[in-house]
Amino acid sequence: MILLAASLGALVGLGLGALGGGGSVLTVPVLVYALGQSVPAATTGSLIVVGGTALGGALTHTLARTVRWDIAAVLAATGVVAGIAGTALNRRLDPNVLLVCFAAVMLAGAVAMLLASRTRRAVPRAQVGFVRVGVAGAAVGFLTGLLGVGGGFVIVPVLVVGLGLAMPTAVGTSLVVIAANCAAALIDRGIPPGLDRAVLVPFGAAALVLSVVGAVLARRVSSANLTRAFAGLLVAAAAYVGLRSGAVLA
Repeated sequence: MILLAASLGALVGLGLGALGGGGSVLTVPVLVYALGQSVPAATTGSLIVVGGTALGGALTHTLARTVRWDIAAVLAATGVVAGIAGTALNRRLDPNVLLVCFAAVMLAGAVAMLLASRTRRAVPRAQVGFVRVGVAGAAVGFLTGLLGVGGGFVIVPVLVVGLGLAMPTAVGTSLVVIAANCAAALIDRGIPPGLDRAVLVPFGAAALVLSVVGAVLARRVSSANLTRAFAGLLVAAAAYVGLRSGAVLA
């Protein structure tokens, strides 16, 4: 179980570090279906793993100067407030309804990541629209509180397609926001006593290490190819989660 948890955590960390999102949305389904966690425990555990992993990747990008702190501040500020609403709704929804939501979010994430992979233009700092950034931040924060996902698959396309940032800068900025949103959601939600540390520790440790590797890959390997690969993985995972949770609801 420890080896399996570490292997799956490595996959999540690689995607989060290299792409600023995509890998993290797999965390809850992996914890539920592969590692036997309950949905409430998985969504809380996901916040711990994704937040810590994002922080590690963000530090690497900070050293490389690929973080737009002005944009990150707006995204984080709006996301923290919206995350409270997402956490409140999380407590009221049936676990299988949450998993159906996951399936829909993963499909949307795959489409968004593919859109981002096709755009590589940069715009001057003065042209950044902070109202648009704030709306995106609120949406991401709500998803973080509701589902325990980082939301990088939403942030990165907005930064690349909508604001014209270069991919490495979009990834670095996204990781800063993910770390802030996860921390805020954990503070609001609290950490329940029943979390399975025997699963979360190797999963999180492997994710953290591989997020640093992913951050290095983001500057050396074609991000378009990585994005397409993870988008395909998201589609497959969404189909599996949708069928499993939909069958239970039926």
